[in-house]
Amino acid sequence: MDKQTQTLVQGYLAKAREKLRVAETLLAGRAFEDAVSRAYYAAFHATQAVLLTEGLTAGTHQGLVNLFGLHLVKTGKFEARFGRFLANLKDDREDSDYEVFAAIDEATARHAVDEARQLLTAIETYLGAL
Repeated sequence: MDKQTQTLVQGYLAKAREKLRVAETLLAGRAFEDAVSRAYYAAFHATQAVLLTEGLTAGTHQGLVNLFGLHLVKTGKFEARFGRFLANLKDDREDSDYEVFAAIDEATARHAVDEARQLLTAIETYLGAL
C-alpha cells in the first residue's frame, strides 16, 4: 500500500473511532436516533478504509454496502454477518435521519452501536494483519 493510501486509511479509521465514541455518548444520553446515525458513520468510515486497501471507493451508501459484500464478504475476507451489520446500520440510519416517526428505541440503538463496534474491530484486526 502506498503512503498516500495508508494515510487515508488511517484517517478513515480515526474518524470511525471518533464517530463510535460519539455514538456511545449519545446512547448514554438517550439520544437514540442520533446514536444510530453516528454508529452507522463509524461503520461507514471503517468500511471506506478497508475498501481503499482493495483499490475501491464507493460513491453512494448503497454502493459501499455492495462493494463490501462483493469484494470482502463473498471473497471470505470477512464473515457474512459483517455485511449484514453494515446493511442494517445503513437502513437504521436512514430511518433515524429521515423518518418523522422513526421506531428507534433504546434496544435498537444499543444493537446499532454494538454492530458498529464489532465491524470496526474486525476491520482494524484485518488491516493490522495486512
